Amino acid sequence: MAFSSNPTLIAKSDVELHIQPRMANRHGLITGATGTGKTVSLQVLAESFSMQGIPCFMTDIKGDLSGVANKGSLNPRIADRVEKMGLEGYENRAFPVVFYDVFGEQGHPMRTTILEMGPLLLSRLLNLNDTQSGVLNIVFKIADENGLMLLDLKDLNAMLEYVGNNRGQFTTSHGNISPASIGAIKRNLMMLEDQGAASFFGETAFDIHDLLQTDAHGMGVLNILSADRLMHSPRVYSTFLLWLLSELYDQLPEETQIEKPKLVFFFDEAHMLFKDTPRVLLEKIELVVRLIRSKGVGVYFVTQNPLDVPDTVLSQLGNRIQHALRAYTPREQKAVKAAATTFRQNPAFHTETVITQLGVGEALVSFLDEKGVPGMVERAMICPPAAQIGPITPEERSRLINKSPVFGVYERYIDRESAFEILKKRMEKELEAKAEKTEKEESKTPTKPARTTRTTKRQPTVLEDISRQTGRAITRNISNQLGREIVRSILGSLFGGKRR
Repeated sequence: MAFSSNPTLIAKSDVELHIQPRMANRHGLITGATGTGKTVSLQVLAESFSMQGIPCFMTDIKGDLSGVANKGSLNPRIADRVEKMGLEGYENRAFPVVFYDVFGEQGHPMRTTILEMGPLLLSRLLNLNDTQSGVLNIVFKIADENGLMLLDLKDLNAMLEYVGNNRGQFTTSHGNISPASIGAIKRNLMMLEDQGAASFFGETAFDIHDLLQTDAHGMGVLNILSADRLMHSPRVYSTFLLWLLSELYDQLPEETQIEKPKLVFFFDEAHMLFKDTPRVLLEKIELVVRLIRSKGVGVYFVTQNPLDVPDTVLSQLGNRIQHALRAYTPREQKAVKAAATTFRQNPAFHTETVITQLGVGEALVSFLDEKGVPGMVERAMICPPAAQIGPITPEERSRLINKSPVFGVYERYIDRESAFEILKKRMEKELEAKAEKTEKEESKTPTKPARTTRTTKRQPTVLEDISRQTGRAITRNISNQLGREIVRSILGSLFGGKRR
C-alpha cells in the first residue's frame, strides 16, 4: 500500500475540507468539551498525515490512540456515517506505529540527560523561584567548567552537594550561593524522584531523528507516547513534551522550500503547558512555535478551551477544528465568544451560536488554502478513522514493540562515568590524603620522657605487662574501627544512596 501525495479528506459539509500538505506546518488547534470527539479528530488527522508520508508524534493519555495500529472494522455506526457523508473509496486499514513510554512499561524508554534538559526547563520541572533558578544555573556552569557531566539525577545531587560544601570559593566568581537555595533544589529533586522522574534521565538518550521515519510503503510512522501514568505528574508531562519540541527546534536544519512537514507534533492537554508558566519560559515557547515551522515541523495543540492557549500562540495556529463547547458559566460564555472570533466568518450561520449546538463528531472547521489564507468556517462532519477506534490489547502492543525498528536501542541503560563517580573518587582521595597527613604528624610528635622519682619504680609482673599490651591493642582496634565508620558515614551522607 503506497502513500498518497494528495491531500486527504478530513471533514465534509457541502464542500470537502482537506489540509494542504504545504500548509500543514502552519500549526493547528483542536478544541472542544470532553466527549465531543477531539480524540477521533486527532486520529483522523494523524492517519491523513501518515498516508501523505508525514510521520507524527502524539501522546496517548487514555490508551485510545493505540488502536491506530490495527485495521478498523466497518461496524454499523461507521457504515452509517460513510453513507451519510457519501465517502467514496473509504476503506479500513492499519498504520505503522512505534510505541514509547518514559517508564519503559508500554513502549520503548524515552530518556534524556540532565545536561540536555538544561537549567531553564529543569527549573520549571522543579518549580523553582527566580533565586533558586539562578543558583541552578551556577551549578550547571561550575559543572561545565570542571568537566563534570550531568547525566542523571544522582549526578545533579552530587553536584549540588559539592557546590554547597564549597560555595565560599565560587561566590566571588559566580555570585551568591545560599545554602537555603541548595536545600530547596535538593528537596524538590527528591519529590521529583518520588514521582518516578528518575526513569526519564540517563542514557541511552533519545535521538530525535527516530521520530522522522517512514515505513517500507512510504507511509509516515505514528510515534505514540503512552501517557496514562505520566499524566499523574502534569508538570513532568508538559515539560517533557516541551523538551521534545525544543530538541526538534535545535537539531533540525532550516528548510527553504517545504512541500510537506517532516513531522507533525500533537500536544494533547495543552493547557498544562501554559498553566503557571514563568514569563521567560513562555517567551521561549512562543519563539519555538513561531520558528519551528521553518524546520518543517507542524504543532497541533489539543485542549478543551481555546482560552487555554495564549493569544500570541493562538494567532499562529492556522488550521482549526472546533468541537462543541458548553456555555453555562460566564467563563464558558467567554470561551465560546473567543472561539467564534478566531474564525473567518460564514454568512450562512452565526458561529457563536453553532458552537454550542454541535453534535458528537461534528465540528466547525477552517483550514488554510494553498496560498495560506484561512478558509471560511464550515459546519462539517469529521470523517470516520480508517483504523480501529479504541485501545489494542497488551499482547498486540507487546508484539508491535518487539517488531519495532528501534527495539533494543533504548532498552539498554548505560551508566558511564560522570559527575557522581568523579566527585566520589575525588572525595575518597581527599580523605585518604588527610588520613596520611594525620599519621605523619602523629609519628613526628616526640614522646614525653617518663618522670623520674627518687623512689625505685616497681617492675611490673609478666601478667601485668601482658594485660597492659592487650588493653592497648583493644583500644587501637576500637579506634581504627570507629575511624572507618566515620569515613563511611561521611561518604554516605555526601552521595546518598547506592549507585544504580
